[in-house]
Amino acid sequence: MLRFDFKTYTKDFLKEESYQELLKKKAKCIEQLRQSTMAGWTEEINSELVEQIQAKAEEIKSKYDCMVVIGIGGSYLGSYAFHELFKKYYQDSSFEVLYAGYTLSTKYISDLLEYVQEKNVFVNVISKSGNTKEIMITYEIFKNLLKRKYGEQFNQHILITTNEKEGYLRKEVEENHYDSLPLPDHIGGRYSFITAAHLFPLALNYDIHIIVDGYYDGKRYIDEAFQYAFTRKMLFDQGKVVENFCVWEQNMTPFCEWLKQLFGETEGKESKGILPTSVVYSRDLHSLGQFIQEGNKILFETFITVNKDSHYIDYEKENLQKFTNLMITSVEKAHFQGKTPIIEIELSELSLENVAEMIYFFQLSAAFSAFLMGVEPFNQPGVEVYKQEMSKELND
Repeated sequence: MLRFDFKTYTKDFLKEESYQELLKKKAKCIEQLRQSTMAGWTEEINSELVEQIQAKAEEIKSKYDCMVVIGIGGSYLGSYAFHELFKKYYQDSSFEVLYAGYTLSTKYISDLLEYVQEKNVFVNVISKSGNTKEIMITYEIFKNLLKRKYGEQFNQHILITTNEKEGYLRKEVEENHYDSLPLPDHIGGRYSFITAAHLFPLALNYDIHIIVDGYYDGKRYIDEAFQYAFTRKMLFDQGKVVENFCVWEQNMTPFCEWLKQLFGETEGKESKGILPTSVVYSRDLHSLGQFIQEGNKILFETFITVNKDSHYIDYEKENLQKFTNLMITSVEKAHFQGKTPIIEIELSELSLENVAEMIYFFQLSAAFSAFLMGVEPFNQPGVEVYKQEMSKELND
C-alpha cells in the first residue's frame, strides 16, 4: 500500500484558487489518456504471454549461468531498478542478470566480455525499433562472442524482444531462428514496464504474477496521481522548475534513474517541463544539503520512503530504523523552513506488490503532468536529434 502527503510541507506554496482551477481539468486529462493510442500500459496484459515469459525464464535458469540484457532507457531501466532494489548488497544468491547496451564504454564492455567468457551465457536484446545505435553495436559484439563460444549453436543463446512484425531485429529473429518476445506498438519505452521487455528479465528471480497484479492494483491511485500532477504544476508555476527525488537507500538509485527518464522524456518538450534529479540521503545531505537548504530556490522535493523495514539493527538499545525515521522528519522540517516544498510518498513496506503499484502510479502521474503542461506525453522528438547527427557523421 502507498501513502501520500501532498499538503504538510507544501501548504505555504499552494493557492486554493489555483487548486480549484487545475481540479477542473481532471476529467479532461483522464479522457485524453483514454483516447491516446499509446496508452496500452493501462490495459491488462495477455495472461498467456505472462505464462510464456515465466516458462521461458525457468528454462533459462535451468540451462545457463547468467543472462546479459542489452537495452537502453525504457528497454532496461525498469527491470534493472527492480533487480537492484530487491537484491542483497553483498553475496547475493539470485540468478545473475547483467546489463549492457546503455553505455559504449570500451572498458565496461571489455570487462563484461571477459567476465562472461567462461560462463554459459544467455543474451536478451531489447529494442522495439531495432535501430538504436548503442543497442545494435552491443548486440553485434555479443553475437560475435557467442559465435566464438558456441559455433553454429550461438542462436540458442539469444532471445530478441522486439516489434512483432517489422524492424531490423525482427529480420534477425527470422534469419537466425532466435526465440523472441513481442513489444506492442501502443506502449512506448518508458511506459513499457508491463511488457516482456521488463517482465522477462524479472521472471528469472521473481514471480511476475505478483508483480503484474501489484502493477494493476496501482489503478486505485488515480485520484492521488492527478493530485501529485497538479501539485507539481502549481509548484512549477511558482518557479520550482526542478524536482529532487529523495530516497534513503542506495539501492533505490536505479529507480530514481527510471523516474528521471519517465518525467524528463514525458514533460521536457516545447521549452516546458520540470527537470528531474535525485539524491540519496543521508549521503547527499553532506554534499548537496547546503544548496537545498540555502541555495537558489528553484526546486521542490519528492521523498520516497518505506514505513516498515524488515532488517533490525540495534543502535544504543534502539532500532536503527527509528533513528532513520527521526532523520527523515528532521530533514523535512529543515528543508521546509528553508523554503523547499516537499511531497511525501511512502510504501507501507518494500514488497514486489508495492513497488509495482508505485510504478503504475508514477506512470499515470507523468501522463497527467504532461497534459497539464500542454505537451504530448508519449513522444520524444528531442531524443532523435543526437541520433540524426550520429547517423550523418557515420555516413560522411
